[in-house]
Amino acid sequence: MDSFVALLLNGLNSSALILIAALGMVIICGMMNVINLAHGELIMIGAYTAYSVTQVMGRSFFAALPAAFAVTAAAGAVIERLVVKKLAGRPAETMLATFGVSVVLQQMTNILFGAQSKYVAIPIAGKLAFGRVVVPYYNIFTVLLVAAVTAGTVWMLHRTKFGKRVRAITQNREMAECLGIDSSRADTLAFAFGSGLAGLAGALAAPVRSVSPFMGGPYLVNSFMTSVVGGVASFSGTAAGSLLVGESTALLGGVSNDVLANILVFLLIIAAIRFKPEGLFAKERR
Repeated sequence: MDSFVALLLNGLNSSALILIAALGMVIICGMMNVINLAHGELIMIGAYTAYSVTQVMGRSFFAALPAAFAVTAAAGAVIERLVVKKLAGRPAETMLATFGVSVVLQQMTNILFGAQSKYVAIPIAGKLAFGRVVVPYYNIFTVLLVAAVTAGTVWMLHRTKFGKRVRAITQNREMAECLGIDSSRADTLAFAFGSGLAGLAGALAAPVRSVSPFMGGPYLVNSFMTSVVGGVASFSGTAAGSLLVGESTALLGGVSNDVLANILVFLLIIAAIRFKPEGLFAKERR
């Protein structure tokens, strides 16, 4: 029972990292109808920003979190302006272009930092013990921060003027533009915000994962799986999907191995998509 509880808590931490990475995917893909194959590299940029701020500049990890958000948000705005906006309405070309951007970012990072993995020190030492079950304080901090960021994102999109404009453009772009909404500016800001969330995910993952130029691939896959299983543009579905992916991988990995766990999780997701192709929490559309 202690091992089972430990696996559940470990899966909760993994689910939190997947959730905040998938939030940016939901905003960019679900609300803007843009499939960004460079999403994993934005996560990688956030991780390297955390490494640079803490290990190179000698600053606090808590200063690295907003820095990672800002740097990746700026990178996302540049990608949207120079690549995505020029290919609006052409999804195949957009996917190919963003894949090219991901390769360029990987190689540029490889040139600047080298192929050797980097490491970021865990900022919060210590563990909380429940009998024989031990939970690191950093895992608790990650879960609480992700919960706060998720709640703040949902509030922003439903209560602020910017969020209402983004949702109006998502529902009917032509009508929103007729009402005076600058859809071009809203697209750039939404893409930048989603990219910033990806960078924040990378910064949070840096102390518990090795930082390398090619670390973004698994997070890209998990983000896509989470958004598809939960339902594109559904925040509650994203939360449920991240919990399903994170906990399933942790529990199956605990009783077998990571490779078999990933295979079984993919099979479960294929079965879920087979019977619920719109996602577990898909929104009804007229």
